[in-house]
Amino acid sequence: MVDVTEEEMDNPTFKSDTVLSDVHLHCPNKRHLMVRLNAVGQPVFLSYFKLLWNAEDLASEKNVREATTEREHQYRSGDELCDKDRNNLKKERTINIEGVEALLDDDGDLEVVRRPRSASDLEAEDLLRDRVYPVVLMKGKEDAFEDEEQECTCSDVVKIEHTMATPLEDVGKQVWRAAFLLADYILFKRETFRCCSVLELGGGTGITSIIMGTVAKRVYCTDVGEDLLAMCEQNVALNKHLMEPGRGEVKVKELDWLKDEFCTDPEAPYSWSEGEIADLHDHCTVIMAADVFYDDDLTDALFRTLYRITHNLRNSCTVYLALEKRLNFTLRHMDVTCEAYSHFRNTLNDLENLQDRKMKYTVEAIKLDFCQFLVYERIEQL
Repeated sequence: MVDVTEEEMDNPTFKSDTVLSDVHLHCPNKRHLMVRLNAVGQPVFLSYFKLLWNAEDLASEKNVREATTEREHQYRSGDELCDKDRNNLKKERTINIEGVEALLDDDGDLEVVRRPRSASDLEAEDLLRDRVYPVVLMKGKEDAFEDEEQECTCSDVVKIEHTMATPLEDVGKQVWRAAFLLADYILFKRETFRCCSVLELGGGTGITSIIMGTVAKRVYCTDVGEDLLAMCEQNVALNKHLMEPGRGEVKVKELDWLKDEFCTDPEAPYSWSEGEIADLHDHCTVIMAADVFYDDDLTDALFRTLYRITHNLRNSCTVYLALEKRLNFTLRHMDVTCEAYSHFRNTLNDLENLQDRKMKYTVEAIKLDFCQFLVYERIEQL
């Protein structure tokens, strides 16, 4: 029990640095179960994301969402309540009013009497309503997902542990649209990435690396922060069923863009061995990053890291960058702008125009007309 003073209740404090991803809202009829608290006390949820391998699957998911929305609208407007339901509700309201009056004592205080469970259950059966029951699981127990597992085969479900709201410095623990967009492109161009060696910068929860691991030979999924990397490693373990035998190895490693060297300290978790660094330099042909351009300083650091790594690669490399343009009203411009995206584009132009005797960078935009394999809203800002 927490004691809250009257002054605290009258003066609530709102934190302005809280960031919320809306990806988990795309499946409102699915359960997102809290499985544990992480090392810093944030709730961690386990969500299932189904892969849609054909247009019929996508159309079916769309119809389900539209039907759910329409049903919710009907519930609010009362259109779906038949005469029997209306009578039951009216009768219930009458009983409740009379019951409240009967429970008042001599002083007018309410004496609450708990109704028997059986009566409550019978009344619940008469109401045509969807009920949501929050479920809290201990780590490692996934019994509550049995219904979902029965509905879909193991080969078309991605399990991801993630948070739903974090401070800005922990946004990697959430799932973002651009990660789904890049995952769609990987699944659409499976043959392009087959048997490749891949590096992901800012891998976050690891969902894009996991999808890449279904076709590539080896994926180095990198980020910073032991707690985030542990979550990413857990997600890789949860999705071993998607990897082809003998291929699809996903290695979770630390890569700090603010440092000039790989972490090779054997005492540090998620550090690199000399052999892994050599393997990356000798075989990597694909680098990818999704939704990592939200801070100008980190954008500069990422491009410095990108420049350093590509200079050490033995083979030519293709870099795939996916992001969402987030529009914000700024007092400096007194207008709606997208400063993070503008800085990203300027830095990208600088890289393309760089006069370097060893390397040449070319930039090409990818049309977003490829198939959608995951259920999310592919907005025009992607």
